Amino acid sequence: MEFSEFDHHADIPGTTIFDGKQAMKGYALNKMCYSFNGQAARDEYLADPEAYYEKFGLNEQQKQACRDKNVLAMIEAGGNIYYLAKFAGIFKLSVQDVGAQQTGMTTEEFKQKLLDAGKR
Repeated sequence: MEFSEFDHHADIPGTTIFDGKQAMKGYALNKMCYSFNGQAARDEYLADPEAYYEKFGLNEQQKQACRDKNVLAMIEAGGNIYYLAKFAGIFKLSVQDVGAQQTGMTTEEFKQKLLDAGKR
């Protein structure tokens, strides 16, 4: 069997699968987000986000996704959710905020969906 026989995940509508291709595409974005482990990096970013994007070599798609604080667009631009969580934390976005973005819901709708699922 060839690898392509297992590559059926690419057909999931509306889903960006983080694979090797996405990892290469998002390297600069993920490297930037990883830098946010340090307070000095977070401060530097907040002082001049555009300069910080340039420092890490983000492409225009990645920059715009960051400007919009759109985690779903960042995933499409090659972002890994584990690294993007560090970016979201700078802006005090919760896991529920990110989940809401990923599902196209408001944060309150997403929280209610989680509560309703827990009642089953």
